[in-house]
This record gives sequence, C-alpha cells and structure tokens, in this order.
Amino acid sequence: MLKQKEIKTCLLCEKTLRGRSDKKFCDDYCRAAYNNDIKSVTNNYIRNINNALGKNRRILEGLLINSEQMVKANKDKLLELAFQFKYITHTYTNTKGNVYFFCYDYGYLALDNNWFLIVKRNKE
Repeated sequence: MLKQKEIKTCLLCEKTLRGRSDKKFCDDYCRAAYNNDIKSVTNNYIRNINNALGKNRRILEGLLINSEQMVKANKDKLLELAFQFKYITHTYTNTKGNVYFFCYDYGYLALDNNWFLIVKRNKE
C-alpha cells in the first residue's frame, strides 16, 4: 500500500506548497506578513508603554525650569498634564528610606498633601 502524500498549504495565503517537505510559506512576503501579524499585538503593547514612559519623562523635564535640580508640583498639575503614575522605569531608595520613582533620568518623591518633589538624577 502506497502512502498518500499530504498536501501542505501556506500558513498565510493557503496556496499549495511545492518543494521541501518542511516548507511552511509559499514566499518571503507570506513568511514576513505571517510573523508580523503574530508579533503585532506584543509590539503594540510594548510601543504603548514606551510612549507613556517617554511622555512621563517629558512632563517631569518640563516642570524643571532653567536647569533646576528639583521643584515641587501638585498631583493635580501632574494629572492635568496627563502624567501616568503607573509607568516608571525604576525606583531609588535613599539613605533616609525615601523612595523616588523614575522615568529614566527624571523622577519624583511623594510628599504630604498630594505634593511631589520632582528631581533630575545626577550623572554618576
């Protein structure tokens, strides 16, 4: 009894494949389009987070006028500028135990009564 050959089709366009037995796509366009479709959801998620981090950094940078090292800002002002507190790159705890939240080289420390101390990290 002869074994019937399985007809394989392209994973994207479903054209019949010819050639190697392990071939999955009919051409480079279908291969690239298929992989881009798979990665687009993840890439969009990462892109959105990076955009939010960049915007947070620009907001903090904009609050420090004339190369100041620190300034106080109210939470309402930050929210008015569309600052998103959930997006940070890292934290820093000083020797006093204060936790600073950073977006790259700009950060903030929560103070009393919805005030924040905005700082720029010194280059080390």
